[in-house]
Amino acid sequence: MQIGITGLGRMGGNIAVRLTRHGHDVIVYDRDSSVVEKTVQRAEAGKAVAATSLEDLVSRLNGPKKIVWSMLPAGQITEETVSTLSGLLTKGDIIIDGGNAYYKDDIRRAKTLAEKGIDYVDVGTSGGVWGLERGYCMMYGGTPEAAEHIDPILAALAPGQGDVPRTPGRDTGKDLDPRAEQGYLYCGPAGSGHFVKMVHNGIEYGMMQAFAEGFDVMYRKDSPLLAEDERFSLNMADIAEVWRRGSVVSSWLLDLTAQALAKNGELSEFSGEVSDSGEGRWTIEAAIEEGVPVPVMTAALFTRFRSRTDNTFAEKVLSAMRFGFGGHVETK
Repeated sequence: MQIGITGLGRMGGNIAVRLTRHGHDVIVYDRDSSVVEKTVQRAEAGKAVAATSLEDLVSRLNGPKKIVWSMLPAGQITEETVSTLSGLLTKGDIIIDGGNAYYKDDIRRAKTLAEKGIDYVDVGTSGGVWGLERGYCMMYGGTPEAAEHIDPILAALAPGQGDVPRTPGRDTGKDLDPRAEQGYLYCGPAGSGHFVKMVHNGIEYGMMQAFAEGFDVMYRKDSPLLAEDERFSLNMADIAEVWRRGSVVSSWLLDLTAQALAKNGELSEFSGEVSDSGEGRWTIEAAIEEGVPVPVMTAALFTRFRSRTDNTFAEKVLSAMRFGFGGHVETK
């Protein structure tokens, strides 16, 4: 298929390159022309074409149904891009937002675009800077017709079943979507994809915080505040490594922590000032609207707020994990 992609940052550029590796043609645009050139150079030969503007991008798309994927930060820049594209595309075309947009914005945009006959698909995309090789886990919402049309694109971006064992019972379960085993899932109407991804990130906050606090407890076990015979000098890198081998807490987040600690056990290159992308806040807002208690995720978010005024080893562990999976730089 052919698709236009705007926003070639940490994930957008890799998405474009991965699509060309699976035979798709991409037209790429970013406000930074040097990033466009680098993406074309990284792509499969002849499969990526540079555009100089959104207008140029759309003009280079062929066929009766044009598709444009926006991979931009949530907020005004995405709002402006979708608005511009709505004036360039026509009935039957598709706009995909693969960034971390607020799901209520998706619902509003989909309604507005539907008046022009343009389909809007929201794709919650997880995989960070590793997605180029590993593939991306995607949760998406929109009309069933638009979702079906872009399925070859999503299938190319998804990781596939790989060596992950099948969940017992899925082969006999009713109403189970086989695409879930491939790493992508149609969640329902517009907004549902980003809603599921939003909650995913809220859970991520809690998991990361639990690891960070646990390592901090161990890191401080040789504190002079303790009785001398109760002090242990523990090697964080070795503990992270042994937990990767058969432990019930083994995970990709632990893998990333182990990598960072093996490089520098003090994590001195990280400031410990931990940012939040907004999805943690939105998850808590949704929980409040639904009357659902989420104390772990709430505490994790508030800890990130606190980290910006006073840092502990726990925040450095969080920073290391965020750099590991998403390339988020929080240097000292």
